[in-house]
Amino acid sequence: MNIIQGIILGLIQGLTEFLPISSSGHLVLFQKIFAIEEPTLMFDTMVHVGTLAAVVTVLWKEISALLKKPFQRLTWLLIAGTIPTGIIGIMFKDYFEAMFQSGSTLGYEFFATGIIILFAERLNSGRKKIEETSFADAAFIGIMQGAAIMPAVSRSGLTISGALMRNLDREFAAKFSFLLSIPAILGAAVFQMKDILETGGAEIITAPIVAGTIAAAAAGYFSVRFMIALIKKGGMKNFSYYVFALGTLVLIDQYITHFFF
Repeated sequence: MNIIQGIILGLIQGLTEFLPISSSGHLVLFQKIFAIEEPTLMFDTMVHVGTLAAVVTVLWKEISALLKKPFQRLTWLLIAGTIPTGIIGIMFKDYFEAMFQSGSTLGYEFFATGIIILFAERLNSGRKKIEETSFADAAFIGIMQGAAIMPAVSRSGLTISGALMRNLDREFAAKFSFLLSIPAILGAAVFQMKDILETGGAEIITAPIVAGTIAAAAAGYFSVRFMIALIKKGGMKNFSYYVFALGTLVLIDQYITHFFF
C-alpha cells in the first residue's frame, strides 16, 4: 500500500464511518479495487483512531459534560447500549472475521442497510430526549450496533435507525449514535492493538499509515458535523438509494462480471 492508497482508504474510512453507508463495506470494496489483499492491522487500528479523534472533537461539549459529571443518565444509557454490542462482538468474532475475509456477503448487506434506513425514515419523528429514553431503548440501539459489525452493514445507519424506531428525537438520535460509537471504536482498537502485540509488535507506523490516519480524522470531522445537521433537518432516505445501487453493482460483479470479486 502506497501513500496515495493510504490517503484514499483513510478518507473513505473517515467519511463512511459516520455516513449511513458502511465504512467497513467500502473499505473491503476498495481493497478489492486496489488489489490490496489485506491492509495491515496497524493501518486498520490507526484509521479508526483517526475517526475516534474526529467524533471526540465534534462532540467535545457533550463528552466534557460526561467527564465532569460521570454518574448521570446519559452515562448509564451509553453503558446499556455498549453492553449488547460487546456481547455480540465477542460471541460472533470468528464469524464476522470470516465475512470480512471473503467479502461474499457485501451486496446483500448493502441492501439490508438500505431497507432498514427506509423503514426507519417512514416512521414519524420521535420526541424522546435523554430523560424519556429508557435503558431498553439504549439496549435496542446497542443490538443494532452489534449487528453492524458485519462488513457492509452501516453502524451509523443502523444505530440512528434504531433510535428513530424507538421514537428518539432526531438530533438526540444522531448524537447518541455518535457517542455510542466512541466505546465501540475504542474497544475495537484496544483488541486490535492486543493482537498486534501478541504477534510481536512487528508492524511499524509507516508513511501510508500516518497519511491514512490524518485523512480519516479530517474526513470524519466533517462527516459527523454533516450528519448531525442532516438528521436535524431531514433524513437518510437518499443514502438508502445509494447503498441499493452499490449493492446491485457488487452483486452483478460477484455473480456475472467478476472484475473485482
